[in-house]
Amino acid sequence: MRLDDQRESDQVEDRRGGGGMVSKGGIGLGTIVLALVAWYFGFDPQQVLDASQALDRAPVESRAPAPSAAPANDEMSRFVRKVLASTEDAWEGIFREGKGAYRKPGLVLFSDATATACGTGQSAMGPFYCPGDEKVYIDLSFFRDLRDRFRAPGDFAQAYVIAHEVGHHVQKLIGISAKVDALRGRVSEAEFNRASVRLELQADCFAGVWANRARERLEAGDLEEGLAAAAAIGDDRLQREARGRVVPESFTHGTSAQRVRWFRAGFESGRWASCDTFAARTL
Repeated sequence: MRLDDQRESDQVEDRRGGGGMVSKGGIGLGTIVLALVAWYFGFDPQQVLDASQALDRAPVESRAPAPSAAPANDEMSRFVRKVLASTEDAWEGIFREGKGAYRKPGLVLFSDATATACGTGQSAMGPFYCPGDEKVYIDLSFFRDLRDRFRAPGDFAQAYVIAHEVGHHVQKLIGISAKVDALRGRVSEAEFNRASVRLELQADCFAGVWANRARERLEAGDLEEGLAAAAAIGDDRLQREARGRVVPESFTHGTSAQRVRWFRAGFESGRWASCDTFAARTL
């Protein structure tokens, strides 16, 4: 990506020095859930549990809230700020076309673990969006995993990850996330998983819409990097690598082919109207 003249977002907070507060109290339900999800996606759940226990053993003073920190001026944090700014520019323009004002999400850089409005965030979970505080959380070590473990290198692959999480923020702003969350406990687990898949594929499509709006910054091979990243984190591929078998009824994000298809759909149209995965008869 050509980002040299791209402005940098002022919505990024750097907690890599340990500034994030984590509450005391042993291994809670949220940590257990995170550990189970980590296992599902092929990460070591013990990393989540060990991190939680280590935080509980730490002195209380080390977990006191720290003032929000401006991100360090290293190359990767500048890259993240520029990509986030690019998503802001794109979605502000899209919202002006018919959805009103766009509210920017925050983005937190952290290492190992940090407090969020959704519970303790763990590096083992990879990047995620928390609707409770409207922030994207990223441990930059995930980008190394994306390159080495998932075999999806390149700066645009990294940008796709950020844009996908921002896609979840867009879903919150337009009320889609709340509708899906309202199904929890009211439908079977399999039905809820199917709704989750459509939610995730729509976030992929929204990432594609952003890429279309930023296409003047793309270089040869960038789109292929994004498609490779989408394919690398499909449920079928992750399950096959982690378990040696695929369990379709447990999918929550979609197959590699589905993720590629919806990212491409958003990129080719540049319109979020093309991202209605919930109305699609086939994914």
